[in-house]
Amino acid sequence: MSTNTIVLFLHVSGAIGYFLGIGARWFSCTALRRAQRVEQVGVLAALDGRLGPLTGISVLLVVSTGLYLAFVSSLLQAGWIDATPISLVLMIPLAAMLIEPRRRTIDRLAREAPDGPLPQSLELRISDPILLGTLQTVAALLLGIVFLRQK
Repeated sequence: MSTNTIVLFLHVSGAIGYFLGIGARWFSCTALRRAQRVEQVGVLAALDGRLGPLTGISVLLVVSTGLYLAFVSSLLQAGWIDATPISLVLMIPLAAMLIEPRRRTIDRLAREAPDGPLPQSLELRISDPILLGTLQTVAALLLGIVFLRQK
């Protein structure tokens, strides 16, 4: 098995992990909006908190192996190679600045609130349109990269 084959496998595995992480976070965010009790929010927030390492490791794997493959395989002239760094420059800060602080706030508020119906402060954080909108944007950018790769 060649080095390129192994690196390609790691690249695809990283992409799958990133898609899983973003998809699970999107599911968690959607489920949070339907939650009616603090206990439900606590479970979903804990699940969402455990997705961070999967998503982070997957991003590192995709970026490092993608750079290697682009340089080694002489794919730097391909159109999707131009779009990918731009998309990554948008996705990574979006997730770090817009998703993660909101997720942590929801988790903290759920841990601090007593069991029972959702307090208004927690409901407001859960229904924040930026959280779901950012997850949808990241997912759309990922799908766009995959689509451009097929051309």
